Amino acid sequence: MKDIILKAENISKQYRLGTVGTGTLKHDINRWWHRIRGKEDPYLKIGDTNDRSTKGESDYVWALQDISFEVERGEVLGIIGKNGAGKSTLLKILSKVTAPTTGTIKSRGRIASLLEVGTGFNGELTGRENVYLNGAILGMTKKEITAKLDEIIDFSGCQRYIDTPVKRYSSGMTVRLAFAVAAFLEPEILVIDEVLAVGDAEFQKKAIGKMQDISKGEGRTVLFVSHNMDSIMRLCSKSILLKNGRIIDYDITSKVIDNYLKCEYQTTSYKSWVDQYIGNDLVRIYDVKAHNLQYEIKNNFKITEFVGISVSYEVIKEGNKIHVAFNFYDRNGINIFDSHENNTSNYYDLKSCGKYETTVWIPENLLAEGVILVGVAIVTHNPFQVHFHERDCIAFNMIDDQIISPTRGEYVGNLPGIIRPLMKWDSKNKI
Repeated sequence: MKDIILKAENISKQYRLGTVGTGTLKHDINRWWHRIRGKEDPYLKIGDTNDRSTKGESDYVWALQDISFEVERGEVLGIIGKNGAGKSTLLKILSKVTAPTTGTIKSRGRIASLLEVGTGFNGELTGRENVYLNGAILGMTKKEITAKLDEIIDFSGCQRYIDTPVKRYSSGMTVRLAFAVAAFLEPEILVIDEVLAVGDAEFQKKAIGKMQDISKGEGRTVLFVSHNMDSIMRLCSKSILLKNGRIIDYDITSKVIDNYLKCEYQTTSYKSWVDQYIGNDLVRIYDVKAHNLQYEIKNNFKITEFVGISVSYEVIKEGNKIHVAFNFYDRNGINIFDSHENNTSNYYDLKSCGKYETTVWIPENLLAEGVILVGVAIVTHNPFQVHFHERDCIAFNMIDDQIISPTRGEYVGNLPGIIRPLMKWDSKNKI
């Protein structure tokens, strides 16, 4: 039986643009008049969707629309999406910082929120005093807070400044102490926005480890918003993808991240500059593409087929040693490998004027499933000079659609890793 600790049912949030509060006096009176007559709020039927990139026709905008999900005890739920998708608004509603326009939130236990740097802190109070203040807000006694105080201070790394007013802290120190307070004062539900990006690498590692301990070891629930897909993948069993204030995907994290990145990068396996001049007086770039062995441009490749990456260019000024380099990244922007045109027979030749097409072949059973991003560069040596470079030039998907794969066998789940080479194995009966 599921142990549901947090449930959101049909949550929507409407704002009126250009005003402070929920609307004008005229609109408030109109709403009141409809309500006392038992009629629906007239402004719930109007308003634009939450798309920050377009100019709307209405003064009303739906920051969130019809959000429904539930979280089990001990689960870490990731919430991802582009800036302006509604992530922070959702967390504020869940934290009861603001109320939803429609819908209900049902939760069991205390909720601690870390929505921005210094959330719940008073700048005039010392770090120690703010620990007690936040603990009191969470409903803890002074004795309970004192029992956790040494752990909080030690985790935050702010021992030397704990009796200094928080207004003197840097943003990194503030978020360190705020996270330590939220994590160690034992709320049943911990809500964390992108604030961990403020901390340094050492603190981020500690914070992620602590969140894993909170969920797995202590059975508490975490809601985590981040643009760092690696952190989301490591921490969250399930994730929600928001777009324009609506849930467009709610599933296991790996599938949601792939869906997000496909939308984000639009998985374009061909890019052309035929109608514009890209390059310099030495070399001009025409196009970059991902294709199969028959040179058919594709967005999706099976992990059991060869993938070719080609760049077409023209040498305008002869007498230079020109070569191509490709950079391959996974969906988190981590470099998988680079490949340089340095093992061809004509690598050391000085290229004459004319058009060229250079291709690198990725062997079958090398890349794992997911979005692969390709960067391309054209360089010369003696002296070394980069004439063209674009990091996220094209993208394509690797797919494992076989019932029994040579690299996964009969296992149907998601395998970790960014490469999946087909290795040679031996097994002998020694009896």
